[in-house]
This record gives sequence, C-alpha cells and structure tokens, in this order.
Amino acid sequence: MSYKIDIIQDKRVTAKFKPRARLLLQLGDQLIKNESIALLELVKNSYDADASKVDIYMENIDSESKGIIIVEDNGCGMSADIVENVWLEPGSDFKAKQFEKRVVSPIYKRLPIGEKGIGRFGVHKLGRVIEMTTKAADTNEIFVRINWSSFNDYKYLDDVPIEIVERGTPQIFKNNSTGTNIVISQLWNKWERGIAREVKRAITSLASPFEEESSFLPSFNIFDKPGWFDDLLDWEDIKGYSLFNFEISMEGNSIVGFDYNFTPWPTMTKLRNRNVSINDPIIETFKILKDRDESEFSLSEYRIGKVVYKGYIFDLDSFILKLGVSDKKGLKSYLRENGGVRVFRDKLRVYDYGESENDWLELDHRRFQYPTKSISNNLILGAVYLDRWDSSDLIEKTNREGFVDNQAYKAFKNAIWHSMDLIETLRMIDKRKLKEFYGPTPKSEPVMSILGETKRYVEEKIKDSEVKDQIIKYLDKIEFDYKRVSENLLKAAGAGLSMSVVVHEVEKIIYEVEKVLKAEKASERVLHLVRHLSSLVDGYSEIIRRSSQTKENLKEILDQSIFNTEFRLDSHNIKIIPKYKDRRIHEKVKIAKNLLIGTLMNIIDNSIYWLDQKGFKAIEKKELFNKKILIDISEDNEFVYIIIADNGTGFLIPTEDITEPFVSAKPGGMGLGLHIASEVMTAQEGRLIFPEKGDFEIPEEFENGATVVFSLKK
Repeated sequence: MSYKIDIIQDKRVTAKFKPRARLLLQLGDQLIKNESIALLELVKNSYDADASKVDIYMENIDSESKGIIIVEDNGCGMSADIVENVWLEPGSDFKAKQFEKRVVSPIYKRLPIGEKGIGRFGVHKLGRVIEMTTKAADTNEIFVRINWSSFNDYKYLDDVPIEIVERGTPQIFKNNSTGTNIVISQLWNKWERGIAREVKRAITSLASPFEEESSFLPSFNIFDKPGWFDDLLDWEDIKGYSLFNFEISMEGNSIVGFDYNFTPWPTMTKLRNRNVSINDPIIETFKILKDRDESEFSLSEYRIGKVVYKGYIFDLDSFILKLGVSDKKGLKSYLRENGGVRVFRDKLRVYDYGESENDWLELDHRRFQYPTKSISNNLILGAVYLDRWDSSDLIEKTNREGFVDNQAYKAFKNAIWHSMDLIETLRMIDKRKLKEFYGPTPKSEPVMSILGETKRYVEEKIKDSEVKDQIIKYLDKIEFDYKRVSENLLKAAGAGLSMSVVVHEVEKIIYEVEKVLKAEKASERVLHLVRHLSSLVDGYSEIIRRSSQTKENLKEILDQSIFNTEFRLDSHNIKIIPKYKDRRIHEKVKIAKNLLIGTLMNIIDNSIYWLDQKGFKAIEKKELFNKKILIDISEDNEFVYIIIADNGTGFLIPTEDITEPFVSAKPGGMGLGLHIASEVMTAQEGRLIFPEKGDFEIPEEFENGATVVFSLKK
C-alpha cells in the first residue's frame, strides 16, 4: 500500500505598512499635551528657519467658528520641494541629518532644535483648518491648505489629497521678503482668559530673561481682548526684588566659573552687599563635582558640554517683604507661576523645565526636608544654559516634555544639585544676617523669648489674680515641656549624627578581621581586633544611653572619644597629639558624658574631612603635608577648656555663622554638627568658642587650621 504526499511550497508575499489617514490626528492629539506646547512647536520651527522674530496673533478666539490664530515669522521660508518632501512627510529626518552633519543656519548659525519631524502636526491641537503660506529666497510663494477634519473621510494617509499652489505673484511675502505665515481656523475650543494668559507666559518665556540681547524674539497678542494681559508682571518688574543672584559655570569634573552676590535693598541700611568669587576658599572645597552619594563624576563622560547656571533668589518672609515690596500679592503670584529653573539650549527654551507641575530638580521636596536651608521653586528664577553643538547626549523626548532619563541626564542633574548645595550654603550666611537685623524675634531661643514676653504681658495686664495664676501656671508647664522636648531631640540628633561614624568604624574593623583571617587563619591579632570591636560598640552605645549630668574625668572622656575614632584616624594617616595627658587637672566636671563624647567625635570627624582636603591639595602641588590633630586641656578659676585644633584648611565660613543650622562648607554636608555641638554646650551651661590668635596656647603649626574650644564650668 502506498501513499502520495503533496509537498506545499511556502508562499511569500511582500507587504507594506499602510498608515491610516487618522494617524496624523492621533499624533497631534496624543504627542502634544496642550495649546502652549502646540504653539511652542511652531515657534521652534521659526527658530530653525533662522527667523529673528515670530509673531502670534489671535482674533475672535471666544468663538470656535470665527476664531483664528496666525503665526508669522521672517525666516528663510520653504520651497515647493521642501514643502512636499519634508514638511508633508511625517517623521522626516531632514533636520536630524542637518544636526548630524552640524549644518548651521546661514545668518544666526543655529543648529536645528527639532529632529523628530512631528511637531508641526501639533497644529491639529488648535484648529481644524490650517492655511500655510511660505516663501524662500529666489522661489515662488507657496500656499497649502489642510482641513484636518477631512482626514476621517479617507482610509489611508496617501489617499488624502493635498494641493500645493505656487504663486507667481506673492500675496504675503512681497518685495523679496521671505518667511512663513500659518493661519489656523475653525478652532476646536473657545479660548478663555486663563488659557490665553498661560500661553502668553509660555511664549514670552521661550527666550531667557537674563539675556540682554537675543537674536530671536517671539511675541503673542490678542487684538480684540486688550485687557487680558494688562496685569501680567514681567521680568523687569520683578528683578529688583531679588536679594541673591549667582552664575556658575561647570565643565568636565569641576566648577570653572563662579559669582555670587547678596544685594540687600536700599531700605536695609544695616547690611552691605557681599560678593563671593571663584577665588574664595569655600569655593575651592566645592570645585570638584560630586553626586548625592558624595562620589566624584565628570560631565565629560558624556556629550553634555559646558553647563552655565544663573539664578535670582527671593525671600518671601513677611518681615522681609514689608521692607520694600508694595505689591506683595503680585510678587508671590508671579513667583508661584514663573518660579523654578528653566533649561535653554542655544538660548531657546527646552520645555517643560521650570513649569509649575515639573519639579525636575526636586526643589520643593528638598524644601520640605530642610525648610530653613533649601530653596523651593517659588523662591528662584533660574536658567541653565547648554550648547546645542556639545550637548547631543541630552535627547529631547518625543512628547516634548524634557530630556530622556539617560545617564547623561543624571550627570547633568547632579551638576545642578551640586551647585545648588553651594548656593544654599552661601545664602544661609546672608539670610542669618537678614533675620538678625530685621527678623521678628531675637536670634537665639525665639520660643523662650516669646514665652517670656507673654509672661510679662500677663503680669502687667491681667488684674484677676486667680486667672493670672492659672495662665502663668500653664505657661510654666509649656516652658518645661518645651525644654524637655528640646533636650530629647538634641540627644536624638547627636546619636543620629554619630551613627554614620559607627557604621564606618565597625565596617573597617570587620574588614581588617577578614583580612587577618585570610592571611593568618587565626591569631592573637584577630582576638585583639574582636575585643576592640566589642569595646568600640560599647563606647558608641554610651552615646545613645539616657543622658544625665554626673561628675566626670575629662581625660577619660577624651580617651574614649579618641578610642572610638582610632581606626578612622589611622586609615586617614592622621596623627593625634594628646597633649592633655601631660596636664595636671584633677578636678572633675559635671557634664552629660554621653553627649560630650558624641560632640567631641563630631568635631574630630570634621577635622578628618578638612585635613583630607588639604592633603589632596598638597598631593596636587607635590608638597609634603603631615595631618595632625592636637587635643589639649586648659583651665582658669571658673572654667575648664577642651581644645581641639588641626593643621587643615581652617574655617572657610565666618565663625559667627558656622554654628547656624544647615550652614556647611562641606559639599553635601547637613551643617548640623557644629550647631548641635553649640547647643550641647549651652545645655551643659558651657560655651563653644572659636578663639582668636593668642587666646589659648596653641603651637604655631596649628594656627592656620581650625580650632574649637569647649568651655565647661567648674
């Protein structure tokens, strides 16, 4: 029995994508978020066309059927060939190729901003009918009319007939002029005042307010609604109210240019202008770019180029505004709507950085975490400048809402965050002076000051003795509870600041144990290290135990503080000079031992950091530098003094400012260590001193470093 098997050959057919006609409507509707972005895309096309100006006019926009939007520029215009084979080609790579070849425009030498070839279809977001008239040099004027609604009448995109008219006699661009005129009619929606104002703000913000001269000026007007923009403040109205301004240039792995200014108003007669330039010692510590993990990075790892960051910072505290702002509501409203940091590439804005809904630098989040130090979006008008030629790794998203979140973008943001940290540190110094001279309450202990004033008022004004006694009783309880809460928070903060050192020390010892075990299997050295680790943990646990004042031997406290930081000091090649061991001070001091140990460790930790910074500079200059910390004790009839001095960089911030919270010359530093140290000493009826030369007996090699003195009452 036999079977016949039929062999069927594979059938191959060549097929093609067949884009539906309604695809363009979907592109315009889904890729373009709102009217502002739709118009901005048309404005950017004018920029790419080498225009020096683009004017947007509107009429009858409260009527869908009668309303029109006109966009006209004086750019290079388009020929019939460009209209047919580029402008009418969705996703055209014409501009992308120009950018790849670095073809710049003939007059203003601009690289093209648009690359995707889809932005022009955003006009569908505005109206159903578009009429475009354009003229290039030495060509006929071209006219194209498109009714987007008719696209639904055709199945496929190439079925839609588009008529291109060449006019031998130009109707708009006469006398050899060039440019493009677009008229949009049959609007999808009626325009209201709020939307129009938002578009006005978006259009005027395309050019940076900090640039005095611009080769590109967009404008926006509505002819029959003259009052819609009357009360809109502009940059010139607002600029004078800023108190701080800055300009930072970053390139490669460092800050290459820096200028910061504190500019108090004429009414602030107790304050003077202050300038900080790149030659200031504090800038030296921030020069190398570091990310949020304190790791160094370089912009040159990517095609980002030079980054220039400018900004004006405002202060909206009520006690400041009353010194020189008449329209407080207007100022706050302007900053609320316009505040933030915008990005400009070749001086043209990259949307939507700086918009209220895009907190791309997390400024508002940081302000919530550190309300005293951080600058929120409504306090800054900032601009970041990029060069189009050098920043090709920063790629704009297809939907025109910022850059693609790639590694280059992360490095770019880290550079801005790094510079913000520096600016916020400098601003804190000047803000403290503002508050000191013009603030509503005394600088120190404002809560206790208010309670004291309240008590005096009650004593003087309330006649009923029973009521008076009850009020005073409650005020006393509030004062007692406030002090108790403050002390508990102080202890918690001290322990928290020491925790990073705990982890660091334990990790180092465990690492050392691991190395010895591998090398020696087991030895007395391992046993010694494990015992050391146990003692170390015991020493740290002392910090977080309940704090109470007892009579303590200061030498023992200093021994414990050095022991707790011994491995870290060794790993950084820092020599401790324990001069206190030679002193004959037998009297014990009443002190909270745990708090003092934690505070001393924080001071030693600061010295380690700044000694390292000076060490790095010495290596760069090929100089010999031995890192040292001197610890000594001195006394007089009333006080015992603990002296900690190093031969590092010294204080880069004025000592009258350095104990303020969130003021730190250390990049990424919280600025709480010295503040808490000062608060601890105040709570122990002591004082933190930053002595002048000659106040204490300090060897000459430590005179240019940092010296901190703990003054403890006998």
